[in-house]
Amino acid sequence: MNFSTLAALLGFALVTTATPGPNNLMLMASGANFGFRRTVPHMIGIVGGLTVLTLMAGVGLMALFDAFPLLRNVLEVISIGYLLWLAWKIATAAPLKDTATGGQPMTFWQAAAFQWVNPKAWAMGLSAITLYAPDRSLLSIALVASAFALVCFPAISIWAWLGTVVRHWLSSARRHRAFNIAMAVLLVASLYPVLGIGG
Repeated sequence: MNFSTLAALLGFALVTTATPGPNNLMLMASGANFGFRRTVPHMIGIVGGLTVLTLMAGVGLMALFDAFPLLRNVLEVISIGYLLWLAWKIATAAPLKDTATGGQPMTFWQAAAFQWVNPKAWAMGLSAITLYAPDRSLLSIALVASAFALVCFPAISIWAWLGTVVRHWLSSARRHRAFNIAMAVLLVASLYPVLGIGG
């Protein structure tokens, strides 16, 4: 992989991890509800989970999906169901004063496992392998996964920080409820471009 291709890969990884999607919307909600520090394990879990998913996609899962297309459909159905459940949990989250006892941010392992049912994570990983590791050699796949590992944390941390910025504004129970409902609606809406719903 030459320098220009590597630069393009890093740009792809940065843009795809920084743009709105299930991970970033949940990080913003977590930052608002629990603060930045308590959201860090969630962020690290995303980085680890996305890196492993990309590696696994490159070394065999793409071939499995090619051989059995129904598996991808099953994954999409499971992903949609899980994201709808998460949206409900966000929409009904406790007010800020109750979050210490009424809820917990995602743990490292929960966030890492979530990548396997996150449609955007699959789309990013599979697209990156297709574009930047078409030969599917172990070195190329490792470079693609490493690009995500390198840029993901700084890109997604902005969303958790944005959540903390609006945290003081959410001291009103009504505004807090409206924010969580908006985050839940946006989380569901984020399925549209990734899954091509309606197209």
